[in-house]
Amino acid sequence: MICSNKMTQSQPVNLLHARKAIAAFFKSYEHENDPGYMLKIRHTYHVADNARTIAKALNLSETDVDLAELIALLHDIGRFEELQITKEFNSARFDHARHGIEMLYGRGMIRDFIDTDAYDEIIHHAIINHSLLQIEECADPRCMLHAKIIRDADKLDNFRVKIEEPVENIFPGRITSKEAVETSKISEPVFQALIQKRCVDVKDRVTLLDYFVTIIGFYFDLNFDVTKQIVHRNQLLEKMAGRFEYRDENVRSQIAAILRLCD
Repeated sequence: MICSNKMTQSQPVNLLHARKAIAAFFKSYEHENDPGYMLKIRHTYHVADNARTIAKALNLSETDVDLAELIALLHDIGRFEELQITKEFNSARFDHARHGIEMLYGRGMIRDFIDTDAYDEIIHHAIINHSLLQIEECADPRCMLHAKIIRDADKLDNFRVKIEEPVENIFPGRITSKEAVETSKISEPVFQALIQKRCVDVKDRVTLLDYFVTIIGFYFDLNFDVTKQIVHRNQLLEKMAGRFEYRDENVRSQIAAILRLCD
């Protein structure tokens, strides 16, 4: 689907309906004993709150605020089948955004969440771009705006996840203990990307610590001042980095250097 330059009519978004539909979707994939499953449910709702906060701070219309929240509710829908199929979260091996688009548009599930097709291009563009290294260009400024909102909202909650969630739940099947991260090192391609204020290509992650410091680098891709203000006000990067007692002195220096660039 390619974004057009047409103006989308401001038809209302029925968020009550969408919230009920996403709750029913979660129920259909229910694995209450699977920590990754529960983590992604919490993540979805936090991202929805973040998207609404950002959209309101940007003084968007009520319709666009609701649309931003709807996109957030749907952005990680592909993660649930990823966990079911692969038993892990691995963006380098499974494109959950593209899979989510196939679920929504290939299978027609989008109509379970919103009756009108007026916003299909915006939703499609935002979801498929939310986890890419860079946003693909779109002729419609509204498409680009919502793609940026979901990226910021998602990254903002990724900081929270890395602070609050048990380490073994964050990357199920990959990281099993806090000590494993603390004794790990940062691979050179990952460190070089970060000190150049670039997001890390997920394919470059090698070590366990790479997976965590990649999230710090999300800061360099934030689009809005309001998002950066939330990060700094809540000291999210410092809390995330401070979660571990790094055993290697060079690693401690590298982490400090990365944090200094997040101004």
